[in-house]
Amino acid sequence: MNDRDPAAQADRITEVFDLVGPLYRRTYRKVEQDSSQEGLSVGVRAVLVMLYGDGPMTVPQMGRAQSLSRQFVQRMVNEAGAGGLVETVPNPAHKRSALVRLTDEGRSVIGAVRDRERAIFVQIARELDDADVDACIRVLSRMVALLDHVDMD
Repeated sequence: MNDRDPAAQADRITEVFDLVGPLYRRTYRKVEQDSSQEGLSVGVRAVLVMLYGDGPMTVPQMGRAQSLSRQFVQRMVNEAGAGGLVETVPNPAHKRSALVRLTDEGRSVIGAVRDRERAIFVQIARELDDADVDACIRVLSRMVALLDHVDMD
């Protein structure tokens, strides 16, 4: 796929992960600060975003989609449910695994959070080239997919 020495390319990929970590942590802190009005933790926010974008899902589906444990997702769903942001409904495809869906309040809360984030990202977007953002999305998406198939023997 490329002419570069795999060891040298691995060092470059390490640079990507060394940048993704601080990017994630800065975003995490910003989301917590901006979400304080709604009282959302980042974990609950992640659940709400999934449901906002993908519609009702089971806890195991959410865990698989985010590479998180079912137990962690269940705790976040419970927290969101206690706040009236999500509710469970029967799942016609699986009797023992209910679907989790946003309530009207949950849809409103995550919509407000996403609107504030979008305003921040509009500022950032002014400084980035479309081709660079497209390449970043393509590369990171490919890396996520490839990590599912890496053998750690």
